Formats: sequence, C-alpha cells, structure tokens
Amino acid sequence: MTHMQKIRGISAACLLAVPLALSGCNWFGLEESAAVDPPPTEVEAQMLEMSGDTLDSGVFGPVTIGDTDTAKDGASASTDGSSSSPRTTVFLEDGNGLLAPVSLSLPSGDGAAVLKDSLTALVSKGAYSASLPSGFQGILPAGTAVQNVTVDKGLAVVEFNAKFNDYDPADERKMLEAITWTLTGQEGIQGVQLWVDGKKLTEMPLKGTPLDRPLSRTMGINLPKSSTLAMNSSAVTLYFSASSSDGVQYYVPVTRFVPAGQEPLKAALNELISGPESGDGLEMVMTDGTVLESVEEGQNGVVTVSLTDDMFVDGDKVPAEMLESVVLTVAQNSGDSLVQIRLNGKEAVTGTNEVNYGKPVSAPQYLNEMPM
Repeated sequence: MTHMQKIRGISAACLLAVPLALSGCNWFGLEESAAVDPPPTEVEAQMLEMSGDTLDSGVFGPVTIGDTDTAKDGASASTDGSSSSPRTTVFLEDGNGLLAPVSLSLPSGDGAAVLKDSLTALVSKGAYSASLPSGFQGILPAGTAVQNVTVDKGLAVVEFNAKFNDYDPADERKMLEAITWTLTGQEGIQGVQLWVDGKKLTEMPLKGTPLDRPLSRTMGINLPKSSTLAMNSSAVTLYFSASSSDGVQYYVPVTRFVPAGQEPLKAALNELISGPESGDGLEMVMTDGTVLESVEEGQNGVVTVSLTDDMFVDGDKVPAEMLESVVLTVAQNSGDSLVQIRLNGKEAVTGTNEVNYGKPVSAPQYLNEMPM
C-alpha cells in the first residue's frame, strides 16, 4: 500500500470536526436554522470588507528571493507537468459542489478582455463550457453576459446583464465567491463591485447578501457546513486534495475559522492536519500522526515548516499531495512566500513528484491544469 493510500484509508471517524462554521445562520446565502443565531453584524462586516488580510494574497505567481537560482531550482510551478503557455485561473464548481481553481487556456487579449473571458468561463452552458475539464462547471446562471469590466485603483467593477439574477438562491454565496476569487487572482485587483443592467447592486436580489462594500477574499471560500459561530474568530484558508470522476487529482481551498489571536500560518497548518469535513469529497492529506513542530520565517522571507510523522522513514518519498497542500496553504496565508519543509528533522524531503521540498519552492503559477 502506498503512503497516499494509507492516508486516504484512514477512517472518517479520525477526521476532526471544524470548530467554527457558518451553516444554518442565513449568512452570505447559507441555509437558515432556528438552532443557530444570525452572526453579529460586526463579524459579517469584517469578512466582507476589503483589508490587507492575508486572505487577499491571490496571485500564485513564482516568487523570487535574493538567490534566484535557489528559487528556480526549488520552484514547484514547473514540476507537475504544467505548460508554460499563459493561462487564466478561474473558480469552477466541482462534482462535490465545491469551488476549485482551474487554469484554462482562454483567448489572449488586453487586460479587460482577459477579465471578461475569465468571468464568461464561470457561466453555466456558456461560451467556454466545452473547454472545461470533465466534472467541472460554471456557477453563474445560463445566459449571463459580462457586459463590461473596468479596474481602477485595485477595484474591479463588473456589469452583468439581467440574466445574472436568474439563479438558484442556494447558489447565491457560491456565485459571489467564484467571481471574487477569480478576479482577485489577477494581479492588481483587491476588490470587486457588481452592477446589473446599469445599476449598482447593494445586495443580492434573492437572499439579500449585502454588497454595500467591495467584495474581497476576506469573505472566504467553501465555508464549513456545520458548527457554531464565535465573535472572536479569525479566518484562514487552506488547501486539500480532491480527485475528479476521471481520477484526476486537484487542489481545493477551504476557509476555516479559528480563535482570534492565533498565528495564522500555524492555525492554517493545524487545520490542514485536522483534515477535511466528512462527506465533502476532499481527501485527507496528512495522517493522524502528523505533528506541526514549528513554523519559522527566515530573514530572506522563506517560511520553514517543520513536521514530524513516524509513518515516513529515511529515504521514503512523501506524497506530493501532502507537500503541495502545505506549500499552497502557507502561500495563501503569507503573501505567497517561498516555502521549505522539514520532515522528521531531515532537510531533504523528496515528494513523489521528484521535487525536493527541503529547498525553497513557490506555489504553482497555474494551479490545477487539467485535461478536458
């Protein structure tokens, strides 16, 4: 049995439940439940407002440090068979109902055309639906047209036609996440404002998600489905692995809520070790014996993550899904820092993809390049 099979074979009973989630509170389009009170307006405002929070670090481009040769040698962007041709990363709905970044080859053009095409790719049965990988689809209503996209001082203003309003109420929040995370993945865009047929939206038409301020990645993505909400909590986003119906592996971001005051990187990595929610289709990338020993940021900006896990002995190749999930999670919560991993005290940590993660690596420039 391979190490990844061992990880995947761990009983679902070992998965730790997410302590803080937002299901049932009728917040951002989630289902209503009498058992959970609506969140305080201060919390809602905090997640919707634009900020310098690390959740807004959205460009997975290569990062360089003073020693550029080291960065190049370790960069994970070219180790997964991905192409060097320009691609655009958009957030599509997968077979589990989660949003995942998918890097597509869309027509080249100027900045505005690229932004319009990236949003058009989110339209169900739209112009690019035949170009999407198997098992993925756009979340915007069929017939939605992107009439205009302008960017000024980091704010992208998007105008849709009236078909944008013809959505399933259950998809309201997911639509906003897909639009926001797709656009803020483009360099220089931190916030998003929506218009429909020449009128600015101050709230979504069906479930009333507030849009009185620009949307940013502080809203999170793929929120936990069940738990209670605490006022004093902070959001971190981490990456799990998943597989399509065709057996193609890819990565999915999820937002978790942790007690306020925790160091974001440590909190995010500990949530990664805790594993995904049962039944969400995501795969456990760590074993239940994985321990986070330390997270240190060096003077050169490289983040060193030290783990222990007695499943792995000297010379073992470590599942790439485990190591890449660590790199993606650190990059998301630290402004796309380079990452190096220590496992059981060893400085050489080779993945099943033949990458040495003991050297500084960056998150891939184009995440989840998948065959159609």
